[in-house]
Amino acid sequence: MSEFKIHHHVSALMDQLNVRGTDTVGAEVYTEMLLKNTTPYVTTNVSANQAKRKIAESSKTPIEFLAKYDDLKSKNVRELDSLTFLLSKVSDDEQTKEVLEKTFKNKAEAVGATIQAHDIPQLPPGQKYTPQAVMDVQMQIQKLKEGPAVSQITSSEMLRKALREKQDSRNVNVPAQPDWLFQRPALTRDFIVGMEAPTDNKIMPLGNLPTMMQEQAILDDVLYCMQGIEGKYILARALPDRYAAREFMIDQSLDVSLMEMVKRILPLASNYSIVVRFIEEKSAYEYGMVNHALSAAMRTLIKDYLVFIAQLETQLRGGSLSLQKLWFYIQPSMKTMDIMATVANSLNRGECIGGAVLSLLHEKTSSLIGDEKGQELCLYLTQSACVPYFEILEKWIYKGIISDPYAEFLVEENQTIDREKLHEVFNHEYPLERIPVFLEIVAEKILNTGKYLNVVRQCGRDVKCPNAAEVVYTLKEKKYFEQIEKAYNYASKLLLDLLIDEKELLARIRSMKHYFLLDKGDFIVQFMDMTEEEMKQDVENIMPTRLESLLELALRTSTANVDPYKDDLKVDLLQFDLITQMFKILSIDTSMENDYKKYRSDPTDLHLSGLESFSFDYVVKWPVSLVLNRKALTRYQMLFRHLFYTKHVERQLCSVWVGNKSAKLYGPKSCRWYSAAFALRQRMLNFVQNFEYYMMFEVVEPNWHVFQTNMLSVSNVDDVLAYHIDFLNSCLNDCMLTNPQLLKIVHKLMMVCVTFSNFIMRLGHTTEVQVDDMLESKRRTEKGSDRNKFKTKIISEHVDELLRNENFERTIGNFDANFERLLLELLEKIMAFANHNSEVKLLNIVYRLDFNGFYTEKLEALGAEKAVLDASNHSSESGSTCSWPTSSFTTTRPETARYVPGRHQTSGRHGSSSGSIS
Repeated sequence: MSEFKIHHHVSALMDQLNVRGTDTVGAEVYTEMLLKNTTPYVTTNVSANQAKRKIAESSKTPIEFLAKYDDLKSKNVRELDSLTFLLSKVSDDEQTKEVLEKTFKNKAEAVGATIQAHDIPQLPPGQKYTPQAVMDVQMQIQKLKEGPAVSQITSSEMLRKALREKQDSRNVNVPAQPDWLFQRPALTRDFIVGMEAPTDNKIMPLGNLPTMMQEQAILDDVLYCMQGIEGKYILARALPDRYAAREFMIDQSLDVSLMEMVKRILPLASNYSIVVRFIEEKSAYEYGMVNHALSAAMRTLIKDYLVFIAQLETQLRGGSLSLQKLWFYIQPSMKTMDIMATVANSLNRGECIGGAVLSLLHEKTSSLIGDEKGQELCLYLTQSACVPYFEILEKWIYKGIISDPYAEFLVEENQTIDREKLHEVFNHEYPLERIPVFLEIVAEKILNTGKYLNVVRQCGRDVKCPNAAEVVYTLKEKKYFEQIEKAYNYASKLLLDLLIDEKELLARIRSMKHYFLLDKGDFIVQFMDMTEEEMKQDVENIMPTRLESLLELALRTSTANVDPYKDDLKVDLLQFDLITQMFKILSIDTSMENDYKKYRSDPTDLHLSGLESFSFDYVVKWPVSLVLNRKALTRYQMLFRHLFYTKHVERQLCSVWVGNKSAKLYGPKSCRWYSAAFALRQRMLNFVQNFEYYMMFEVVEPNWHVFQTNMLSVSNVDDVLAYHIDFLNSCLNDCMLTNPQLLKIVHKLMMVCVTFSNFIMRLGHTTEVQVDDMLESKRRTEKGSDRNKFKTKIISEHVDELLRNENFERTIGNFDANFERLLLELLEKIMAFANHNSEVKLLNIVYRLDFNGFYTEKLEALGAEKAVLDASNHSSESGSTCSWPTSSFTTTRPETARYVPGRHQTSGRHGSSSGSIS
C-alpha cells in the first residue's frame, strides 16, 4: 500500500474517532510510524481461526459475528483474515475498546439513534462457546433469514432477470440474449418446476410394494434426479431465489432404510443443479470470458458425469444395480460435484468477474493442500479459467495491446484521453477486484510493461519481445513471475532508449533547469528588467500575451537563445501565491489545516500582484510527458516561484543600495541619522544573497550533480522517474518548502525586506521631488557652479529636517527589531530541526549567516533569558515569590548559561515563536 493511501486511511480513522481537533501530532506522524513498523502479515488457517475464535469469545454477539464472517468469506473479500487478526488485537486492548465504545455512543447520540441489541439469537447466559451450541443458533438464524414463503418463479425467468441486472450494472457493450432462450424452459438441464408448488398428493405411494420393488422404483427416480429430471416419487421444490440449494420431496411411505439412503444420495443432485445453473448463467456475455472459460471446463466435467449416469442406467436396466452399489459408485462424483458447487456458490455470492474469479479459484486450490484429487480438480478449473485472462496478459506485456472486450483485465484502455495531454494526469489507478491475488505482487510491473510497449508502438516502432512465452497458471508463482520480469526489463529498456536517444530526455530536463531553477542568470535578469512595471500590477490587469512577448524577447536576447527547446517555455499566471499553495498542500488532512485556514483568511491575500501569481509553464510532448508529468512540473513551479521571489527581493534591496548613493550629498548630521537604515539594508541584503546562494549552489547544484551521476547508470524508465522525483523532492526539502514553520518565517522575512525597500525608495523619491521643486525655483537666479553648491545645501538641510523626525527613527527601529527577531527565530528553528531530524544540510545557511558568531551571542542571550523566565514561572507556580530582574539580561545572566537549540519554545521579550510581524 502506498504512502498516500496509508495517509488517507489514517486521516479517515482520525475523523471517525473524532480526535482531529484534540490531536497535536497529525496524521503524517502516524503515517510515518506505520510505514516504519509495517511488516508483512502471512495469513494461515491457524492464525485466522484463532483470531476468529478470540473475537467470538469476547463479543456479546458471537453468532452474529460468525455469520457475518462466513458471509464475507464466501464472497472472497480481500484482506478479511488480516482484518480479523487486527480486530483480535483490538479486542485484547481495553483502552482502545473504551475509546471505540465512547466514540460509537457519541455518534449515535449525535444522529439521534438508539443503541439496541440486534434481533439475532445468541448463546444462552452461562453457556460456553461450543461447536454444537453454535450450530444450534445458526439453524435458528437460517430460519429467520428464510422468513415467509416467497413467490416461486421458473429458472428461465430468474435467469432473464439476472442477466438484465448484470447488463445494467456493467458498462460494457455485449450482445443481447435472444428471447427464445428464455421462452423454452426445456432447454435447461436443470429441473423444470411449474408455477405451482408441488404437494405430497401428487406423489404415488410406494409403501404397499415389496422392498425389492420399492428399491428398483426409487433407483429409477434417483438416476433421473441426478441428471436434473424429476421422478415419480421424488419431486423438486421450486427455488426461492436464483442461487438457492435445490430441495426435494420424497414419498413418505418409502421404506425407512431406503429413504435414508436416498437422502444421502440427493445432495449430489442438489449440487448438480447448482453447477448447471451456474454454467447456464455464467455462459452469458455479461459475465466475461473468464466465467465463460470456467463454465466450459465445468461443462466438460458435467459431460463426463452424464456419461457416468448413462453407465449406471445400463446396469439398472440389466438388473445389477442397487442403492448400495450406487452409493459406492458415486463417491468420486459426489466429491467432484461438491467442489464445483462450492466454487459456484462462492462466485455467485461475490458476483465475481474476471480477476476476482481467478482469486477465488486460486485460494480454493491452495486450501486443498493434502487432498490430492480435490486440488487436482481445482487446479484444472483454475488453469482453464486463466486461459483468456492470460491471453490478454500476454498481448499486454509482449505487445502493449489491450484486447479486453468485457472489462476484466487490470488495465483498462481509455481512448477519450489525448496522449498529448497525459502530462496533466496526476495518477493512474486500477480496480483491485480485477487483479488476481496471485498477481498482486507484480501488478505494478504488469501495468508499466504494457504501458511502456504501448508508448513505443505509438511512436512508430516495432515491438517484438524476444522472451515471449505462454503464461500458464501454476501454484509455483515464481515461474510466471520470471516471465513478467523478463518482459518488463525488455519494455523498460526499449522505452528508455527511445526517450534518451531519440526524444533527448536529458536535454529536456536540462532545459527546464535553465529556466525553472534560474540556471541562465542573464535571461532571468533581462526578463525581470523588462517586466518590472507589469509585475507591479494586479493579476487581473495583466495581459498574458504581453508577458509572452517579453519572455520571447528576453529568451532571444540572452544566452538562452541557443537552447533548442526555448519555445516550449510559457507564462502561467496562477490564482494563488506560493505560500498559499505550499500551505494548502502541506496541510491536507493534517493538524495544520486549521492554521492554514486562519492564514488564508488574511485580507492581504485577496488581491495578488503579478509578481505573486507569476510562474513558468512548460509544453511537454508525448512521450516525454511520462517523465515530465504534471506532478514534476508542479514541483518545478514551486521551486521557481521561491527562487524568483527571492531574486525579486534581492533586486529591491539592490535598488535601495543604488538610491543610497545620493547620501554622499548629505551633511554629517544626515549621515549619522541615515546610518541605521544603511546598516539594516546591508544586513537584509546579506541575508537574502546568502539565502539565494545557499539554494542555488548548496542545494540545487549538488542535487543536480547527484541526479546526473545516477542517470549514467539507469537501466529502466522507473529508475529515471525515481531519480528525477528524488532530485525535485530533495530540492524542495532543502529549500525549506516542505517545512511549514521555516517556510512561514522565511516568507515573513522576505515581506519585511520588501516593505523596508518600498519605504526607503518612497522616501528617496519624495526627497528628490522636493529638491527638484526647490531647484526649479532657484534656476533663474543661480549659475551652474553655484547651482551644484546650492543643490548640496538644499539636500543636506532637507534630509536633516526629515531624519530628525521621530517617525523615521521609530520606523527604522521597528524594521530592525522585526527583522532581527524573525531572523533569530529562523536560525533557532533551523538548528532545532537539523538536530532533531539529522538534516545537516540546513546548517549551511546558519554558518553562512552567522559567519562571525554575531547571531550566536544573541541566540545564547535569548535562550538564557527564556530559561530564567521558565524558572521564574516555575517558582511562581510552586508558591515562591521571585521578582523579574530590572537590569539588562545580558549583564545579569549566568556565565554557564548556553544556548540550546529548540529547548525553549515559549514566548520571550524578544518576540513570540509564531514570528508575527508587528
